[in-house]
Amino acid sequence: MRRQLLALDAARYGDRELSARLTAVPVEDEPAAPWGVEWATGSQLDRSLRRIPTAHTDALLAVATAVVDGRPVAVTGGTDRSVRVWDLTTREQIGQPLTAHTGQVCSVATAVVDGRPVALIGSGDRTVRVWDLTTREQIGQPLTGHAAAVSAVATAVLDGRPVAVTSGGDDTVRVWDLTTREQIGQPLTGHTHAVCAVATTVLDGRPIAVTGSHDETARVWDLTTREQIGEPLTGHEEAVRAVATGVVDGRPVAVTGSHDETVRVWDLTTGRQLGRPLTGHDGWVLSVVTTTIDGRPCIVSGGEDWTLQVWDLATGEQVGEPVIGHTDKVRAVATAVLDGRPHVIAGSQDGMVRVWDLTSGGQVGEPPTGHTGDVNAVATAVVDGRPVAVTGGDDGTVRVWDLTTGRQIGLHLTGQDDWVGAVATAVVDGRPVAVAGSHVQVWDLTTCQQISEPLTGHEEGVNAVATAVVDGRPVAIAGSWDDVRVWDLPAGQQVGEPLTGHTGDVNAVATAVVGGRPLAVTGGDDGTVRIWDLTAGRQIGQPLTGHTDCVLAVATAVVEGHPVAVTGGSDSTVRVWDLTTVQQIGQPLTGHTGDVNTVATAVVDGRPVAVTGGDDGTVRVWDLTTGDQVGPESVFPLPVCAVAVVPDGRLVVGFGWEVAVLARR
Repeated sequence: MRRQLLALDAARYGDRELSARLTAVPVEDEPAAPWGVEWATGSQLDRSLRRIPTAHTDALLAVATAVVDGRPVAVTGGTDRSVRVWDLTTREQIGQPLTAHTGQVCSVATAVVDGRPVALIGSGDRTVRVWDLTTREQIGQPLTGHAAAVSAVATAVLDGRPVAVTSGGDDTVRVWDLTTREQIGQPLTGHTHAVCAVATTVLDGRPIAVTGSHDETARVWDLTTREQIGEPLTGHEEAVRAVATGVVDGRPVAVTGSHDETVRVWDLTTGRQLGRPLTGHDGWVLSVVTTTIDGRPCIVSGGEDWTLQVWDLATGEQVGEPVIGHTDKVRAVATAVLDGRPHVIAGSQDGMVRVWDLTSGGQVGEPPTGHTGDVNAVATAVVDGRPVAVTGGDDGTVRVWDLTTGRQIGLHLTGQDDWVGAVATAVVDGRPVAVAGSHVQVWDLTTCQQISEPLTGHEEGVNAVATAVVDGRPVAIAGSWDDVRVWDLPAGQQVGEPLTGHTGDVNAVATAVVGGRPLAVTGGDDGTVRIWDLTAGRQIGQPLTGHTDCVLAVATAVVEGHPVAVTGGSDSTVRVWDLTTVQQIGQPLTGHTGDVNTVATAVVDGRPVAVTGGDDGTVRVWDLTTGDQVGPESVFPLPVCAVAVVPDGRLVVGFGWEVAVLARR
């Protein structure tokens, strides 16, 4: 039991390697663990118990990304005067900190000079230093000229040569030839207060710089002629603290963040603001960057409110919920592509570097989180060739999980105004869909979009749902307070009258084909199991009785050529019923010491099995031919309310707020 729980908790904390090592530990007089934990969520973990490596010993002020020896890295700097390089794949620091600055590190940029990746570091000591990221040696003498702290650094290519563009507290912008290490011409002047931010892009084939200042303006500079382009970009009511550039519909834009708590987007061709200010931060906007998520240009902004916010650059709409996890101001952001997915690397006042997957919204290296209430239901499907799990919970959300990576796919599906008690999957018009309650809603699992309006008719919440094919059309069968309804999924219409007979809540629904007829099998609070002919729309025979309390779970299988139903109940038993003779087969399967909440069936090593989970925090596997439990039960720290079996034999388990995937060893 200890081996199982420790392995499960290691996976919940995100350490799959440790989980595998714990699972493999031999225990005296006990067989080897039959199941290993592939991954698990950590929604209910206490984050204060997780050791998080500190990047800097004081506030982190700057971050940039690069590729060194084929590996993506982040370069960070802060008020501790050090520069640190991090391998973004292993999340480990590379070598010792780069030290030489006598003031805090205010800004970081990267470039390639003479074929070698370099980092440019602007400091409170008024210098810019250039470091070879391969040898980790400083290149030449510092670049000097600024009369105050160098608050921003960016890079560009001018006349075929790499250049740096820097700005500082002396109100100036300076351009440096990185090959000769000389300043190019005189400083660019125009700002009337400290210049906080610099970004570069190309406008009409010419390299330009965009700068932001405490004078509440952003300015655009032609780096070839060294002249300001047009009038300052005005609109912010306080200091322009952050600048980035991007492209929308083929046109270059600038993105600015300000102490006025807004993010603004500017058309660099016309010099006009695009759309309304983007509001959402509850404090100064300290950092901005642009990237692409699922083919859409997006903005990521970090703020004084400790959050990251993601915006669609074309529409100005916020994408998803704010990203929460930092414990202080988010001072710096940069982006990278890891494993083909866009990520943001964020540094904060607490000295921490955190890496966030922008597709899933999860922090890299942290256990995945998901539901914020009990997981009540789980089903499986295949989407774009990937096996997925679909879960529903008391938090009113439906979530889709990539069973291979353990990552949540997209944002959770909302629309329920109450708990989600049931989930099933089907294929409609060639597309995989999820059917979920408490109100029956249908979601396209490819686009994660709701299909049509909720299917209404139930007077109370839907506790159970299953799918089948009746007369060639996919249908959903939903169980509610005292009836069962059948819904044509392509049409979104109820089929026939409700199926009535239960005298209490219908808690479970499953489907089978018996004698060529599609059937539904239901279980309810009245302690009965009922069988329904889905073509005729009527109950078959008398209710199946035997459970001495509520029937909570139903699944179907084929045992020795006979279709059967497997049920679990509040009487702690699992029972097997012959659907042809409508009789119980053998004695109840006993072992659980509390409610049996969930049942699933599968074929393992050529033998039909049932998998059950209960309030006793165990998952048990039963041989349906012999009625024996197969191996020791799997132990969980919380009640198990949902179980599904993947076609490859893996188990998906919902316990408490968590989801875990177990694989046979």
